[in-house]
Amino acid sequence: MKRFLTILALALAVCSCGQNKPAPETANVEPSKEDFVTAPNAQTGKEYPKVNSERRVRVRVNATDAQSVKLDIGGATYDLHRDAEGYWIGDSAPQDEGFHYYQIIIDGAYVPDPSSLYYYGVSRWSSGIDVPAHDQDFYQLKDVPQGEVREIYYWSPTNNAMRHCYVYLPAEYDKNPNKRYPVLYLQHGGGESEHGWPQQGKTAQIMDNLLAEGKCVPFIIVMDNGSWRIERPQEPNPRGQQAPARRQGGGMNLPDDWYQGFANTLIQDIIPMIDARFRTIPDNAHRAMAGLSMGGMETKEIGLKYPEVFSSLGIFSGGEITPEEAAASKNFKANNKLVFVSYGSRELENGNRDPKATAEQMKAAGYNAHAYISPDTAHEWQSWRRALYNFAQLLFK
Repeated sequence: MKRFLTILALALAVCSCGQNKPAPETANVEPSKEDFVTAPNAQTGKEYPKVNSERRVRVRVNATDAQSVKLDIGGATYDLHRDAEGYWIGDSAPQDEGFHYYQIIIDGAYVPDPSSLYYYGVSRWSSGIDVPAHDQDFYQLKDVPQGEVREIYYWSPTNNAMRHCYVYLPAEYDKNPNKRYPVLYLQHGGGESEHGWPQQGKTAQIMDNLLAEGKCVPFIIVMDNGSWRIERPQEPNPRGQQAPARRQGGGMNLPDDWYQGFANTLIQDIIPMIDARFRTIPDNAHRAMAGLSMGGMETKEIGLKYPEVFSSLGIFSGGEITPEEAAASKNFKANNKLVFVSYGSRELENGNRDPKATAEQMKAAGYNAHAYISPDTAHEWQSWRRALYNFAQLLFK
């Protein structure tokens, strides 16, 4: 239980490593190699942000009357300086491969970079940048049959409100009107939303490339909003980011059924809506759930409580399922076809247990269990892109 609460506190704090902490003292940066190129996350017609071969990020901001401008990325801040044209410009230290949220601090105010695309993370719309990765080919946009991501609005009786989700359909979906498909319900993490997997996660690109290479079976992916909150007094939060959950005594003031609100929405509203709108195979064997961080913990709790609903579970940086937990869940073994757990390697350095040992214990207990460790990444999107890439190849086979 203590380990679960520790993981939950991290997930509630934020999904992307280092983004929810007060920024440390400004970092010193060695001179950068001058081979910067415009990042793919720059807005159309913008030259910045840029990234170089050392994986340093360079930004340039027009803030004429500002007295101080800084770059906040990767848990550190970096002073910018005025160039010959009066713009504020500067570089970060080398970043890990993959996607990173970042912000500009103008006279103490945290704002998105006006030149970058915006992404919902750290509980606000922020700037983001992709640092080139050695294995980025698997999520690049390619000349292969393209699936479609549909934006869906629907009425939720459980919440007495309209809700919103994204649905990925494989390229063949509209070409074969008689075929029905399995479904993966894929959840974001704390401080993020249903926008995360389609945008930061590169879900469509990952799936299109896997399908083009014949590495997975075609299935539908539903990306909805699983956010929830604990009611507590408002606390000052100058960065506009989600605060860590409060603790009381030795634990957190969390209800045991913290996930139940979203479970009700998912089972009573979302799944029936998807089965009614799309050509699904509406049974346990063809329904999976996965998620990152908070979404991974939702996957674990919902999957254990409702094994007749989901046969395959993917937990990305959100804990694991032990043989004891599986055995305590009525009908779990009879219904489960796959348990997949992943972490970034840097997360293991921070105290999380290597899931490979638990996967071996689950296998010995008769489960189809798999574990994956993303090399040289932390609690961040590159870990979760790689997790989805590996998980998808195991699903519905």
